[in-house]
Amino acid sequence: MIKSPYQILQKPIITEKGLDVKERAHTLCFHVERHATKSEIKTAVQQVFKVKVESVHTAVYHGKMRRRGRTFGRRTDWKKAYVKLRPGEKMPEYGLEG
Repeated sequence: MIKSPYQILQKPIITEKGLDVKERAHTLCFHVERHATKSEIKTAVQQVFKVKVESVHTAVYHGKMRRRGRTFGRRTDWKKAYVKLRPGEKMPEYGLEG
């Protein structure tokens, strides 16, 4: 099954750490589909933002246990991707930057 780039890249992570990495290390941070591979993430970023990607690093976060009153629940596991752009590439604009 062929996935759309928008199915792979679910949303950008706009936090202090994410924006700091974007400015200092020329790296984008995304919440991605949990079963996406690094090569799929790389091609999705290149198609959506029209930039060249140098490397992709991923991290899987396990869902936390949550409770509401007496009932217990669990958040779903999710995956984060750090996408480093090649030197000289223009950084895409998104988020709370002014």
